[in-house]
Amino acid sequence: MINIQEYKAEYEIIQIKVEKLGVLFDLDSLKIRKKEIEKQLEEQDFWNDSEKANSILQENKNINNKIEEFDMIQTMVSDMEILIEMSEEVEDTEEECMIEDQLKDTIVKTKEQIEEITINMLFSGQYDSNNAIVSINSGTGGLDAQDWAQMLLRMYIRWSEARGLTVKLLDLISDPAAGIKTATLLIKGENAYGYLKSEKGVHRLVRMSPFDSSGKRHTSFASIDVVPELDDDTEIEINQSDIKIDTYRASGAGGQHVNTTDSAVRITHIPTGVVVQCQNERSQRMNREVAMKMLMAKLVHIKEEENKEKIEDIQGKYTQITWGSQIRSYVFQPYKLVKDHRTNAENTNLDAVMDGKLDNFMYEYLKQNINKENENNKK
Repeated sequence: MINIQEYKAEYEIIQIKVEKLGVLFDLDSLKIRKKEIEKQLEEQDFWNDSEKANSILQENKNINNKIEEFDMIQTMVSDMEILIEMSEEVEDTEEECMIEDQLKDTIVKTKEQIEEITINMLFSGQYDSNNAIVSINSGTGGLDAQDWAQMLLRMYIRWSEARGLTVKLLDLISDPAAGIKTATLLIKGENAYGYLKSEKGVHRLVRMSPFDSSGKRHTSFASIDVVPELDDDTEIEINQSDIKIDTYRASGAGGQHVNTTDSAVRITHIPTGVVVQCQNERSQRMNREVAMKMLMAKLVHIKEEENKEKIEDIQGKYTQITWGSQIRSYVFQPYKLVKDHRTNAENTNLDAVMDGKLDNFMYEYLKQNINKENENNKK
């Protein structure tokens, strides 16, 4: 005997998810834009600017794909409703079992489709599919902050490994007393930047300090900066007079030459104050090439954020992270809680978070961004 009420409850939950998905899709706006593009395609001078025409065609393809995906989910939900109605009317046991199997299969496939589309929608940014360059810097809090920076370094490495992403250490400045002062990672893989851009900001630690013999509770900070790694064919013009290049002796692992040559490279972009450094490649030339790629990525990212047309238009001191504006707090004592202050997402399983269980925080941030984008598009 089919438990109709159970399947009706599943159907109602899925229906609510589809409605929310429709809001995320902003289906009405997509359909309006589709009609606008169709009018443009009919214009005689459409192909006069081939670059613009190809861009519009790509946009049209993306819109059509989104509408088709949503239509397919709505069809699956309708099929579910029909199967539930049929199950209420059928009397034959064999036919009832067949309908129940179809219903179960439709529910599973619909849930999978909703999950897949929801995740794909989160990565709509220009650079979301790129690799990510992640910089970790200790802040206020002395040895505790340096220890905290090292804990965050481990957390992001664990998260990356769990997702099947590869991690390359580009730069590391450790402290013999405790922890690290700074570290830079290149994290490679599908949507690496799309995920990790949610981590940019100040991360706050509250715990009983292992460096304080009195056992007092301390608050310390570390900052995370995330930029996309640019493709090799990305063309960026940087005035050579605007950069200062310093070489110094590398302090990390990397072979005997580390202790005998000034192979590490630090590049400062004078107009903005942006500093990048690399010391973990085999030669000064390779360190310089990697550092230049990092600098270009950061400058493009700033340019995008400030809506500037040229790198030269970016002026003044660029402060990547402002202390005191924490995005997330990690409380070890007197209770265990990780809370994201932007989305109010929480997790009391602190150990799991420190082992790299960050997806929930990332998804909530990305969903919030999509909602904001949709609201801005409607204005």
